[in-house]
Amino acid sequence: MKTLQELTRPNIWALKPYSSARDEYKGVAASVFLDANESPYNSPHNRYPDPLQWDLKKKLSKLKQVKPEQIFLGNGSDEAIDLLFRAFCEPAKDNVVAIDPTYGMYQVCADVNNVEYRKVLLDENFQFTAEQLLLAADEHTKLIFLCSPNNPTGNDLASDEIVKVLESFQGLVVVDEAYIDFSDVASYAGKLSVYPNLVVLQTFSKAWASAAIRLGMAFASEEIIKILNKIKYPYNINMLTQKHAIDMLHRHHEIEKWVKTLKEEKLRFEQELLQLPCVEHIYPSAANFFLARVADAVKMYNYLVSEGIIVRNRHTISLCSNSLRITVGMRSENNSVVKALQQYSETEGLL
Repeated sequence: MKTLQELTRPNIWALKPYSSARDEYKGVAASVFLDANESPYNSPHNRYPDPLQWDLKKKLSKLKQVKPEQIFLGNGSDEAIDLLFRAFCEPAKDNVVAIDPTYGMYQVCADVNNVEYRKVLLDENFQFTAEQLLLAADEHTKLIFLCSPNNPTGNDLASDEIVKVLESFQGLVVVDEAYIDFSDVASYAGKLSVYPNLVVLQTFSKAWASAAIRLGMAFASEEIIKILNKIKYPYNINMLTQKHAIDMLHRHHEIEKWVKTLKEEKLRFEQELLQLPCVEHIYPSAANFFLARVADAVKMYNYLVSEGIIVRNRHTISLCSNSLRITVGMRSENNSVVKALQQYSETEGLL
């Protein structure tokens, strides 16, 4: 890969970061805090949170088998995605490459930051080749985004092709693993020492059942993490979020049971739907959702909405014509979908 200085925007490389009040007394056992203009009342919520979330990172590092210094925590994974653009992509000059279809926030962040977004269409099996991605890149390509398991398709991307990209691309390769806990494939977080250009994204929103706390994770080399910390807002992760995340880490065995249950329920749910004439095909999924090709996605989506059931209509997305993305919920919720689609099939004269 290029050197990190070559990849980083010059103004970001030279930037002197804001130094918060809690950054300046490390190593000191302080008991009186009169440095940050906080109120002395309403403890502990009167105090600013740890700006680098060290207690949480230390606990997380044991579970993820990475150093605390290799972890960035953001307000959802979207913060890490946006910071990658802001740190490494010069507006109106640089570009990024991504598979298509995939998670929509990559393009949103590209548009917000005035960075060209280059799409490489997946094949009929929702797979890519490293050769195609690299052909779309040039000397101004700073980032390549790979979401695996992919959203909205649900499948794991071919690991041998991911490795080819990591070994050949001169910029940063971002592997978004939001759904990795549901996959049988090992996380790429274990390969940080092998690939210095690797950034792995994960989240507390999916398997960890904590979407409300908005906590995303990025794992990368210490040098890349330092750059992200340099440009993030000083107290981006609030105290309540940090506390809840630590509580959830203590429950990791329970989360593993949830994941197992959801994977089993997904198989049952899929089989029930495949018995219905309005469902034509369900694509293989390694996530907690699946993409279903149906007879008329718009009509079926509107019918489900009328029944108070909300799924995601992906009809207008590349390669996803007449497809609905359906999340696996509790068995009772999934049964409501099956019942509603049985009624839909009867109404449409399909049964």
